[in-house]
Amino acid sequence: MYVIMVYDIELKDYVGNKVLRKVFKLSKEYLNHVQNSVFEGEMSEGQMMQLKYELKDVIREDKDSVIFFTSSKEEWLEKEVLGVNKNAFSNLL
Repeated sequence: MYVIMVYDIELKDYVGNKVLRKVFKLSKEYLNHVQNSVFEGEMSEGQMMQLKYELKDVIREDKDSVIFFTSSKEEWLEKEVLGVNKNAFSNLL
């Protein structure tokens, strides 16, 4: 499945910064970093379940949020980028 994941981590304290770093690092293991707190990419249902399980151990459910948008195929999504496409170079190594 194709997944777009966005997150919002409350940064009012030191713990928030630690949570942000952990969520970012964990997200990069499964998806491509698109922009600030936005990731996208193909993943299996098993990978999605594992990512959610790992995120639940990191985020604070009373302060932070993670949202997943899913589609069967990337081709079914229409994406338009205004300005700089920050993901254009993320797959080049």
